[in-house]
Amino acid sequence: RVAGPPVRVVIITLDNHLAGLVRRANATLAAEASGVSIQMHAATDWAEDRDALQRCLADIAAGDIIIATMLFMEDHIQSVAPALAARRAACDAMVCLMSAGEVIRLTKLGPLNMGGGQKGPMAMLKRLRGAKGASGGTSGAGQMAMLRRLPKILKYIPGAAQDLRAYFLTMQYWLSGSQDNVVAMARFLVSRYADGPRRVWRAALSAAAPIDYPDVGLYHPLAAGRIVAEVDALPAPPRDARGVVGVLVLRSYVLADDASHYDGVIAALELRGLTVIPAFASGLDARPAIERFFMKDGAPCVDAVVSLTGFSLVGGPAYNDAEAAETILSQLDVPYVSAQPLEFQTLEAWGASAAGLSPVESTIMVAIPELDGAVAPMVFGGRSDGSGAPCTGCSRGCRFDNGGEASRMRACPERAETLAARVAGLVSLRKTARADRKLAIVLFNFPPNSGAVGSAAYLSVFASLFNTLGALKRAGYAVDAPDTVDALRERLLQGNAARYGADANVHARIPVDDHVRREPHLAAIEAQWGPAPGRQLSDGGSIFVLGATFGDVFVGLQPGFGYEGDPMRLLFENGFAP
Repeated sequence: RVAGPPVRVVIITLDNHLAGLVRRANATLAAEASGVSIQMHAATDWAEDRDALQRCLADIAAGDIIIATMLFMEDHIQSVAPALAARRAACDAMVCLMSAGEVIRLTKLGPLNMGGGQKGPMAMLKRLRGAKGASGGTSGAGQMAMLRRLPKILKYIPGAAQDLRAYFLTMQYWLSGSQDNVVAMARFLVSRYADGPRRVWRAALSAAAPIDYPDVGLYHPLAAGRIVAEVDALPAPPRDARGVVGVLVLRSYVLADDASHYDGVIAALELRGLTVIPAFASGLDARPAIERFFMKDGAPCVDAVVSLTGFSLVGGPAYNDAEAAETILSQLDVPYVSAQPLEFQTLEAWGASAAGLSPVESTIMVAIPELDGAVAPMVFGGRSDGSGAPCTGCSRGCRFDNGGEASRMRACPERAETLAARVAGLVSLRKTARADRKLAIVLFNFPPNSGAVGSAAYLSVFASLFNTLGALKRAGYAVDAPDTVDALRERLLQGNAARYGADANVHARIPVDDHVRREPHLAAIEAQWGPAPGRQLSDGGSIFVLGATFGDVFVGLQPGFGYEGDPMRLLFENGFAP
């Protein structure tokens, strides 16, 4: 063990997924090098906890080695960029990685200048990412291979190239973020850049080279070592498996030993009788994992793909290459579901919130993956606050035991089971002959009772529905559609409507006794709409389902929601049961 003057290493990053690992790395450093410490701050904490931002700013102001990474959201940048700029001249080193350009340009490693436009280090970083184009840019595997190659090349070039090498080595340590690599990263930067009274550390410390982990691999909590290279090394699939599901996970969570949220989903899928292939790829590009484990000889070897990363398929949280994602997903041609772990709030806060996902989460984790072609977004887990208080998101009241370490990821059991049920349904549907599938289409109908059925600005909904039914029939589905668009419209909007005094054809009448006996959310519905069967879509003894069947395709009309006769309540009511 060596000792010396205090050296404060400060890390500012997007979220908390390496928080536990950094705490353990800090304990290791304290035992090896008394005086060197690491503190980490997550930008996702700042919106709900202003004190967290103040602690971060205070650590930046006192930091000697500062590492900023994954800062690309405008509010995060504005929160810390002035403090980073103010500290830049006085700190020993500042390494800004995988962030917006204005953050990266704050890098300070000896004389290294991260400006230069089309030349210099910034140009090299752009080349490392790859140019967007018809090919979808450089793959994640190619980026990581180049990242490992560059320090080896730069090692033999004297002068400022050694600082550029240090920059890429730091990125390599961070992207392979195990506890050993985080410790070595801190030792490396301190041994090279500690200055002033801290300069004595340069001779006192040394650092191991970055430990390389598989760029592309498989993860399973029950596999030997948890990380394996071949599908055959995964636990044996269930007997009479109902299908095969490829699951995409983030390598960084696996290396950080913080993957319990993935474990919950894997277990839920396996309980459904599905064979699960959980795969990861380095960097921000999942295509190498898909190509290696989910395809064989150019054809899919899975029945569905579930992304648990919460981010875009190509680009992660930093950028989105929807064109590249579309290309690989078209080759797969299987259902692609994107589910989200809570990254910007805790499970307990989400469960208690009436708002659900924040606008940032909805954009990054729902809207952007949908541009890739993802469907059925839903939360499956997240980070517990470690309080041990019951989650109020559903009636189960789960308590999440963090094993004494705060901010660990956990699966939400109810959501994981629901996700598994949906995926099992998609797999079963894919294995069903088209002629045996039953489909449902719901037409927009708001506000109801106002002639709004199938209305949409500049869109011919009934003509589109007619064409869709025709296309389904030609594709092999059992469809019996009217001969014209007008006949289709009349069948839906008139039909038996006059007999029941309804606004459209009544496809089915649900007896109120059946509804009361079977409906699990009866209390919430009656709190909004009154005792069953209510006054809407009802004849007093049953509830109407509006729509019509065309062969094995049911076309339904969106039921009413809100309070059409009370516009102020419609605007300000906290929530509406259907």
